[in-house]
Amino acid sequence: MHLRGNLMLLLAAFIWGTTFVAQMVGMDGLGPFTYAAARYLLGFLFLLGLWYFWRGPRQTAKRAGTYHAGWKAGLGAGCIMFVATSLQQVAMLYTTAGKTAFITALYIIFVPLGAVFLGKRIHAENWLGALLALAGLYFLSIHGEVSLSFGDGLVLISSLFWTAHILFIDRFASLVDPIELSTTQIGFCMVGSFLAAFLFEPVELPPILQAWFPIFYGGVMSAGVAFTLQILGQQYAEPAQAAIIMSFEAVFGVLSSWLLLGERMTALQVMGCVLMMAGMIITQIRPLLRDRRCSS
Repeated sequence: MHLRGNLMLLLAAFIWGTTFVAQMVGMDGLGPFTYAAARYLLGFLFLLGLWYFWRGPRQTAKRAGTYHAGWKAGLGAGCIMFVATSLQQVAMLYTTAGKTAFITALYIIFVPLGAVFLGKRIHAENWLGALLALAGLYFLSIHGEVSLSFGDGLVLISSLFWTAHILFIDRFASLVDPIELSTTQIGFCMVGSFLAAFLFEPVELPPILQAWFPIFYGGVMSAGVAFTLQILGQQYAEPAQAAIIMSFEAVFGVLSSWLLLGERMTALQVMGCVLMMAGMIITQIRPLLRDRRCSS
């Protein structure tokens, strides 16, 4: 089960990483809130369909007395997620994509700190893995640029909210219906993004239709599938390990930009990928040994 959870989180990171390309293409003629509103609308409709088709197992859980609704928890997760994504989107008007990726992924360090504050025990290999992953992300994203801007400050605040989101999901993922939790959080983000788009951006239908595929990918795959995979995966993974695995969205983002957009990968970026992989592997040693002992 532990391996299954890690694979779900890694697949979510892959989808989020490739969505960076979709966002870059999709926002050529759209404001960030308009793009977000359109993608969250598709994600919400997809999850509503998934919730309907999942009614059989839900009824079985209700009869067994193991069903717990996820609507209320989804509102909390959606509120945190909307603030995190909005700060991140606005910040990208003032800073670079590389610095955004690096500062956002500071949740690699913030999550175990928050987990300790909430009474969880974090093992030494998790701290070592987090430091290796953070060093790898630096080489992958920053390229020696160390100056800070107003946008960087906004991204730092968004990283704190992503930390809160990961810890919030860790608290409720195994207690409530994951499809309902995911549907509600995406629905909340959809409503918030539509309000922000109509308040701050010109909303026109033709540019939205022209960007239909990036919106579809960012909506169904990222908002619908990936965030649901995060909720399911965090049922089995500890928050510190989950943070490191999910930070691989930066690696997949660089790789997809290299393959699909023709962007060049430097030797430092390759080394950054290797360091991040080493950090993830180190955090898996104890769970793998524990699973082997349990199976023998």
